[in-house]
Amino acid sequence: MKKMLTADEAATLLGVSTATLYSYVSRGMLDSVPSKNVRSKLYPRDQVLRLAARRKDGRQAGHTVEQAIDWGKPILESRITLIEHGVIRYRGHDAMKLAQSATLEQVAVILWDDGKANMFDTNVMQITPAQWRHMRQPFSTFLPLERTAALLAASAPLLIAAELPTNGAQLMQLVAAALLNTDVSMLPLHQQCGNAWGLDDAATNLVRAALVACADHELNVSAFTVRCVASTGAPLPLALLAGLAALSGPRHGGESLRIRTLIDAALESDDMHGALKQHLAQPGIASGYGNRLPGFGHPLYPDGDPRGRMLLQMLAAQETRHGNIAQLLEIGEAASALSGQPVNVDFSLAAIEYAFGLARGTSQTLFALGRCAGWIAHAKEQASTGQLIRPRARYVGSFDFLD
Repeated sequence: MKKMLTADEAATLLGVSTATLYSYVSRGMLDSVPSKNVRSKLYPRDQVLRLAARRKDGRQAGHTVEQAIDWGKPILESRITLIEHGVIRYRGHDAMKLAQSATLEQVAVILWDDGKANMFDTNVMQITPAQWRHMRQPFSTFLPLERTAALLAASAPLLIAAELPTNGAQLMQLVAAALLNTDVSMLPLHQQCGNAWGLDDAATNLVRAALVACADHELNVSAFTVRCVASTGAPLPLALLAGLAALSGPRHGGESLRIRTLIDAALESDDMHGALKQHLAQPGIASGYGNRLPGFGHPLYPDGDPRGRMLLQMLAAQETRHGNIAQLLEIGEAASALSGQPVNVDFSLAAIEYAFGLARGTSQTLFALGRCAGWIAHAKEQASTGQLIRPRARYVGSFDFLD
């Protein structure tokens, strides 16, 4: 099998003229190398095949969404969240404005938009307090996400048998109790967090805003995972379980754990700037995340993540009540200057965790509880289409012959 192609062979595979082929090289889309035997250049076969696949994808991009998600590319239409020009909108509502006063329950009702009454006001939970305590006892020492995943799996048969697999309100109350390791409660979700973590009213209000800010973020990896599972007809509790699994990864909800390590290192060092530079220079940062610090920068927000900005401003307003907030703000400013990227929501959540003396990993719990509202919205929307999400793979391996 030839590893290198001539200009004519490459152009034929791509379906373009040699002049267009040369333009691909000049634009950095394709490499060319000198040939030992002929005057013309040669082109790496694998690069040509990949470019041909991308061009084919581009030509098909105008196909209908129905064609794209059923045995096609994972392109999905959604009425849930719009991210545009640095603004996040939940079904048309500015999410950061909602975060100023709305509860997560109110935002969940907006996101679900299913025409049903507010089920958060109705106690229809079929798992009794005694059953719940018995179920969670074996997992009480687990980390919050692990405990919640175990309890969702354990409670799914009971919920399905009670014909409540689509009751988002009760599932969110169950998730909150699992994350916080408490009894199931009808108290507002942010109040449940405040009580479990021993927070005062001002800190609890910031938790409320954080939950709303985290409620949804369009088609991120966990939301897409939830939609894939829901598209198979799996019940909602198991779709949420899949979302938790995706969220646990260090490049999604788990990034806040890395940020806490960064904050600890900066605060414990006599040279904060030096500690941040050392952290940025770690091999794992460059290889897994590009040249950036965890908690800074976001591809969707060149001018800064509005969630991170808003939450950090709300945290700064409490600076006189918590002495370590000034240091956290200083870390944010220094790391932002060093990386050239503004803070994102993950840094702000980790800062809230540290400022209020919460256990390591609480920021991930906060993220998961808020995002549960969005997962339910995506699962319901996907299920309503009746379509299976089954994208095709673009093959980029080797070939035994040239077509």
